[in-house]
Amino acid sequence: MSFTPALTRRSVLAGTTAVAAALTLPRSAKAQDSVPWKHALSLFDSVKYPADFKRFDYVNPNAPKGGTVRLAATGTFDNFNFVIASVKGSIAGSILQTSDTLLTGSQDEVSTEYGLLAEAVAHPPDFSWAKFRLRAEAKWHDGKPVTVEDVIFSFDATKKLDPQLGAYYRHVTKAEKTGEREITFTFDQAGNRELPLILGQLNVIAKHWWEGKDAQGRQRDISQTTLEPPLGCGAYRIKSFEAGRSITYERVKDYWGKDLAVNVGRENFDELRYDYFRDSTVALEAFKGDQIDYRSENSAKDWATAYDFPATREGRVVREEFVIRNSGMMQAFAFNTRRDKFQDIRVRRALGLAFDFDEINKTMFYGQYIRIDSYFKGTELAWNDATDGRKWELPTGKELEILETVRDKVPAEVFTEPYRSPQTGSAEATRNNLREATRLLKDAGYEIRDRKLVNVKTNEPFTIEILLNSPTFERVALFMKPSLDRLGVTMSVRSIDDSQYENRMRSWDFDIIVANWPESLSPGNEQLYFWGSKAADQAGSRNYVGIKNPAVDALIEKIIFAKNREELVAATRAMDRVLMWNFYVIPQWTYGKARTARWDRFAHPEKMPEYGASAFPNIWWWDAAKAAKTGGRS
Repeated sequence: MSFTPALTRRSVLAGTTAVAAALTLPRSAKAQDSVPWKHALSLFDSVKYPADFKRFDYVNPNAPKGGTVRLAATGTFDNFNFVIASVKGSIAGSILQTSDTLLTGSQDEVSTEYGLLAEAVAHPPDFSWAKFRLRAEAKWHDGKPVTVEDVIFSFDATKKLDPQLGAYYRHVTKAEKTGEREITFTFDQAGNRELPLILGQLNVIAKHWWEGKDAQGRQRDISQTTLEPPLGCGAYRIKSFEAGRSITYERVKDYWGKDLAVNVGRENFDELRYDYFRDSTVALEAFKGDQIDYRSENSAKDWATAYDFPATREGRVVREEFVIRNSGMMQAFAFNTRRDKFQDIRVRRALGLAFDFDEINKTMFYGQYIRIDSYFKGTELAWNDATDGRKWELPTGKELEILETVRDKVPAEVFTEPYRSPQTGSAEATRNNLREATRLLKDAGYEIRDRKLVNVKTNEPFTIEILLNSPTFERVALFMKPSLDRLGVTMSVRSIDDSQYENRMRSWDFDIIVANWPESLSPGNEQLYFWGSKAADQAGSRNYVGIKNPAVDALIEKIIFAKNREELVAATRAMDRVLMWNFYVIPQWTYGKARTARWDRFAHPEKMPEYGASAFPNIWWWDAAKAAKTGGRS
């Protein structure tokens, strides 16, 4: 399960449809009343905190409130309506913090959610429906109560207007009021353990505000972009903004949920200000000039060379790394397989052989990275996870049993050899890789003519454009050009602004992009959104590659309907192997830690959450004593 927007599962597997239909017949009110209410949900295991818990273990309950944090964002924004964020406009960063969800996750458990707007949740053993009971004290910022009607309005608008979330919720057939503060969601299937937790992630919007008129008397429209600050019910609201350039959120002093156990020690800053920059280089200079307080650094070069300035040497700027335990990551050059030239697996594999990871790691990244060889790198879900002593082994046990169900639909190598990244880093390895790439391209129907690779049947030259939304990555993309030139491939790199990039992505108008897919420790319905066949044609989905693979669809079903953690891990590892052996992407690199730099004006709990990395600014606070020593700000 992902705690970001994702997709729900496809239809029930062949052979189980009749069972699912039988299990999802309408329940009587008496049957629903017999299901016990819970204060929290977990995907498989019991929850850590009891119903009467006072706070999460990793927060400072005495953290002072106050201070301002200045943060950097890249690009621009022209929209505060997050319901249509995936299809219209550029959404303002962190706008979701103005709106609470039904449940909220803890950062020291895997896939566990506790009541926020909802004080309790219930579902039957077969997961065929779920109901939530709202807190009586939940209020909008105008003082009006959060109602069942608000939740239903939010759900209906989201399902209708957001394509990716519409698919995400498509197996929820009905949302209805079943009590004064009670909403029941009915599903068209049974056995999908994630759906109750997924619904808990619903950001609730104010029905009465969206159905009202603005200050000029114009009717608001939930289907359109807006720069009118929306009414919220969260810990923050918009204080001020300059369209496309900056936005400041202020802490709501009379926030209805400030004393809830899930909120104690959190949301400690009075203001959060986001300034927008065209690229990360300018943002870094703003940080060094004390215009930005905190920075997450994703450039190995900058981490190694750009922080040697007076404030760092004087200790006024602190660099700190936090181990990432809450997610895996695939970052890669992603092929658009909707285009004919990338549909042949031999072509994709050949282009991957042209990427010399060891050389780029040495010359550009100061040797900081390791090569990604799994879509779940860094977690027990990776096919080659080493924590249980099985690194580089062939599938066995439950994983093999699952793979046998799709044997005729996957590359034979899945069963015969562990996936290996190409050997790189030497002249001999480079020659061998390019020699093998040439052979694969020839087998796929290409040959060199006048030093250009052409399609034998059509005489069309093989060209590639790598599309970027920032010039920052240009030097990395161009690193591949000499090797591709030797193969006869004509490669170009094009950087465009955010709006153009979004439009081209929505129409799948690209050859190759740089993409990433963060993965939670409990994958589920969002895998359909990443790799599912239906998502391949859905504008705004994260199936950038355009994967339409019945084996992948079947393995996603296995993940979603896993009955325990062991089965979930096995199914995920199986899908991981299949994805790797299909060479849908050219994997890049990872680090395993969050690199952060900050002006020393803030403090964090001594015990940080196991799955929260830096958790900034959520559980941090303004430290007046440190700020006085650091100088530059009051």
